Amino acid sequence: MEKFIICVLIMLLMNLVTTELRVESAVWLQAHATFYGGSDASGTMGGACGYGNLNTDGYGIKTAALSTALFNDGKSCGGCYQIVCDARQVPQWCLKGTSITITATNFCPPNYALPNDNGGWCNPPRPHFDMSQPAFETIAKYRAGIVPIFYRRVGCKRSGNMRFTINGRDYFELVLISNIGGGGEISKVWIKGSKMNKWESMSRNWGANWQSLSYLNGQSLSFRVQLSNGKTRTAINVAPSNWRFGQSYKSNVQF
Repeated sequence: MEKFIICVLIMLLMNLVTTELRVESAVWLQAHATFYGGSDASGTMGGACGYGNLNTDGYGIKTAALSTALFNDGKSCGGCYQIVCDARQVPQWCLKGTSITITATNFCPPNYALPNDNGGWCNPPRPHFDMSQPAFETIAKYRAGIVPIFYRRVGCKRSGNMRFTINGRDYFELVLISNIGGGGEISKVWIKGSKMNKWESMSRNWGANWQSLSYLNGQSLSFRVQLSNGKTRTAINVAPSNWRFGQSYKSNVQF
């Protein structure tokens, strides 16, 4: 009887371990990666998410442009992905034992003039990462050009707090929100002037740029940011009452 119980416990333990491994492995998805932007990543600055200088916006050179299947019309901007080269398929090109966490900062447009498996790497429905060259060379050799990878969504770690850059004019505030930690992807934003009684919902204009159509000149500005995972942070009086268009302001909160 004792042996029977021990056997049952061992079987239960094995099933539990197998289930855990299956759940963990399900997190990883397959895709391919290429690179762009030059050896110093200078060609990656700016892009479809609206960030300017990726170094001052908190993202550096560990970035990538996402294909249509991943970019999600800009909703994926600021999200972080852990990427490893699939050495089982291309051991000659992968740098074994390496991985990198990148931030989505740009869009890799489709090229319908080329087939999906020969140049049209970012064509739907392919999941694809066009990484900065330094990021790509962390996991694979330059000569490879393109490699199969495994990727998964992970949390973002940032230095410092959220930043708000205000562009536009008078009744149009276009606010770029950057250096977002935690889940990284912004899903909702609210703005409140110091003379307002209620929070006003902002709408996504493009990428990480959110807009308000209220006249907020002469008011200190507060922002409430919600990520795609539902977590919310409120940055009170980020911009002083004498704020100006074209200026950036650092908050005192982070995810």
